[in-house]
Amino acid sequence: MKLATGVVVGGKVVVEGLPLAEGTRVTVLAREPEESFDLTPDEETELLLSIGEADRGETLSAEEVLEGLRRRP
Repeated sequence: MKLATGVVVGGKVVVEGLPLAEGTRVTVLAREPEESFDLTPDEETELLLSIGEADRGETLSAEEVLEGLRRRP
């Protein structure tokens, strides 16, 4: 998984600084004008580390997460 930003130009999303092969599937998360999504450098690092873990299959099932929450006092 790659993380990139881009802009809409002529009705199409143009990704900045990231070469993507023709036909690559992408997900677009668009901000509303009054919304912001700012990360500190530490938060961005944590996000990228988490994406890497997911890419490697280092994830928990929903059942495991719920079980862990049930065990909390």
